[in-house]
Amino acid sequence: MPEQIVLASNNAKKLAELRRILAPLVPGIEVLGLADIASYDEPAETEPTFGGNALIKARACLAATGLPSLADDSGLCVDALNGMPGVLSARWSGVAKEAGADAANNALLLSQLSDVPDERRAAQFRCAVALCTPAGVEVVELGEMPGRILWSEHGEGGFGYDPLFAADGHDVSTAELSTGDKDRISHRGQALRAIAPAVVLALTQRA
Repeated sequence: MPEQIVLASNNAKKLAELRRILAPLVPGIEVLGLADIASYDEPAETEPTFGGNALIKARACLAATGLPSLADDSGLCVDALNGMPGVLSARWSGVAKEAGADAANNALLLSQLSDVPDERRAAQFRCAVALCTPAGVEVVELGEMPGRILWSEHGEGGFGYDPLFAADGHDVSTAELSTGDKDRISHRGQALRAIAPAVVLALTQRA
């Protein structure tokens, strides 16, 4: 049986992205999602930081499965909104995911920035990835992708705020980038590449 690690996420698009980025970094390791394991009560994300919330999720997954667990928490931080929506990114509009949260969040963000000029539309996608293992190892790595908020949505790829965000050095939204180009510069890709050596070490020590 291959070594296994659990990604503590039910977000299908995020899970696909996480698996895609991890695959070449941790070859031979089976990456499970929450749909692949027995269900458990997921904890509330009550911390004020991405790192704190990622640890909450990874610890809960480890406790429920006994397997090394990875969790990410990520979001969009807009300078003109004093760093918000930040850790509230997924629920910024108050609309549930199954009711169309992405569209509602994007519409609210555009409304809040409707009179903000180009030079003040700077923003960053930020991500924290946490690893928790049965041996008591806890590691958190961070990633950041700076850019700006566009005036309207562009592109069909990605998810969340991707259609409204253009990374520094790019004239298109992250929803218009190829998956390879996005993974190379994304906040999530940076954090996963940083934590991959700890994942490999933890699983090697279990073998």
